[in-house]
Amino acid sequence: MKCLLILLTLTLSSSTNMNKIYTFSKQTNIKEWRIVNDGVMGGLSKSSLMLTEAGYGQFSGHVSLANNGGFASVLLNTTIKVAEEKKFIVLRIKGDGKRYEFRLKGEDFQSESYVHQFATSGEWENIKLEISDFYPQFRGRKLNIPNFNFKTITQLSFMIANKQEEDFVLLIDWIGME
Repeated sequence: MKCLLILLTLTLSSSTNMNKIYTFSKQTNIKEWRIVNDGVMGGLSKSSLMLTEAGYGQFSGHVSLANNGGFASVLLNTTIKVAEEKKFIVLRIKGDGKRYEFRLKGEDFQSESYVHQFATSGEWENIKLEISDFYPQFRGRKLNIPNFNFKTITQLSFMIANKQEEDFVLLIDWIGME
């Protein structure tokens, strides 16, 4: 009984440290998000973000390598304060077994993004990404500047760029900080 109480206490205390910073629901204004695909460079990839009947965000499409293409992304401009005690971004997602990137920007008009790759299992899962591991990248090249260390997040985005032609589907429930 004592072990059960300790386990319950640990579970409750660890879950209270997580704040959801964006939640998809049937009331989500999907137009807050913007699609940016490789068409900005002449590529032919196509993607969309829609709400499912259950209220999840569904980022899906086809990545094409034609015309030097190879990526699809969806982004949200926002303003989120990063409290010093928050060390992780937590994604509640259901992928298709493919690799994706979650990206952050810390300042308006910043050219580089701060990137963390993650793999999906095909099942609903919470993926925990350490904020200090988000590395700077510009146009696919890693930059020799410090990893993400900003007090504010001004943009969130999901990207698929696996250097292969492929269809993809990523369901997003919520994004949190822990």
